Amino acid sequence: MDGTVLIADDDRSIRMVLTQALGRAGCRVHATGSLAQLSKWVQEGRGDLVITDVMMPDGNGLDCIPAIRQARPDLPVIVISAQNTIVTAIRAAEADAFDYLPKPFDLPDLMARARQALSRRSSRRDMQPAAPDRPDPALPLVGHSAAMQSLFRMVARVLNADLAVLISGEPGTGRTTIARVFHDLSERGGAPLLILGPTDGHRDIMAAAPGNARGGTIVIENPAGFDMAGQGALIALIEAAESASDHLNAPRIIATTGPDPLADMAAGRLRADLYYRLAGITLGVPPLRARVDDILPLAAHLLARAARRGLPERHLGDDAAVLLRAHPFAGNVRELENLMRRLALTGAGTQIGGDEMAEALKGPLVAGSTDYDDRPAIMPAVHARLSHSVEAHLQRYFDLHGDGLPPPGLYERILHEIERPLLQVALDATGGNQLRCAELLGINRNTLRKKLTDLNIEVARRRKLM
Repeated sequence: MDGTVLIADDDRSIRMVLTQALGRAGCRVHATGSLAQLSKWVQEGRGDLVITDVMMPDGNGLDCIPAIRQARPDLPVIVISAQNTIVTAIRAAEADAFDYLPKPFDLPDLMARARQALSRRSSRRDMQPAAPDRPDPALPLVGHSAAMQSLFRMVARVLNADLAVLISGEPGTGRTTIARVFHDLSERGGAPLLILGPTDGHRDIMAAAPGNARGGTIVIENPAGFDMAGQGALIALIEAAESASDHLNAPRIIATTGPDPLADMAAGRLRADLYYRLAGITLGVPPLRARVDDILPLAAHLLARAARRGLPERHLGDDAAVLLRAHPFAGNVRELENLMRRLALTGAGTQIGGDEMAEALKGPLVAGSTDYDDRPAIMPAVHARLSHSVEAHLQRYFDLHGDGLPPPGLYERILHEIERPLLQVALDATGGNQLRCAELLGINRNTLRKKLTDLNIEVARRRKLM
């Protein structure tokens, strides 16, 4: 790798690590903790690549990119930031940054992107001035996990594209919030936003929708929940928007669906001709259990937001954080938000302790909040919640072994651990009647007796052996 790299970061350890890594790769490096010094180097014509943090003591690194682009159109800029929100990714894209990485970043990944930037620096194009600061409507969309960062980057790339978007995911993951991001942070932000759900499937409502959302955005929630006549009306709505004579003011179509719209289509719940009209690009929103590392920063973010709304300021203690991170969150971000709001409202003291968190986690899943999706979500089915819980516990078991694997024989160990509580609960439910228990489980009575003996499960006195 050849070239001169300018680094701006107020963290001395990051400057040192990047300086050493880039130096070993063959680059010349100038590092500073000041945006003013970075600007001076750029104006002097130094550098073939800029790597800059966002939040600096003397300003915002994103705000410096327009001046860099004006002075040096072919100078690529890589943005690194601990502000791991979708707005940061979008602003970096708007400012025509070469790339954006969240902190903590993977050093080999950053080095690979630096190599790409240095090899392409001569082909960089001029940019328009960055858009002014706008309010952040995407408060729950926080995270530095790979899944969320990939989602952020894709949203940034297609934010202003004339393309339908299908956002898939489980209830509570923030699908409608992302749909609002497409509207509020795009060039359509000042135009109307219209949200349609299965209860709005009347043809008159559909026919008026393109005009009511002129120049703005139409969000279609759960298209598979519309009846067939309603789905036909949706198709007519989309065709009317696409064929409008005033094409520049045609509304953009965004749809939110469950986690597997292809399965909905295969099962006949979603018309294929509607699906293909909606799926210009499909974005999958990961469930919270798939990004465990985001739980604690997201919880802190939600507690801070609750405080800004007038609730008491609180923060997580170490024991509470451990319990929170281990929770499966079948209700996803919505469940976490409800939990944080409840803890902020009902707790005493500024710190949330382990006992308080344990008690709060025993509470029922609250899935009716509308902060993330505009309509209350249906409570996840019991079997889905069980599957999610098992998956989360298994993932944590693997995570405990770091880069290694658990000891051999995992399949039998897991079945053994599940079998014992299943038999005990089934026996309790049938009052100790082993014949009824065997029928409930769908196994032979002799098989049940053998399992009880092998697992050393004692039968309580109130139970009568058959």
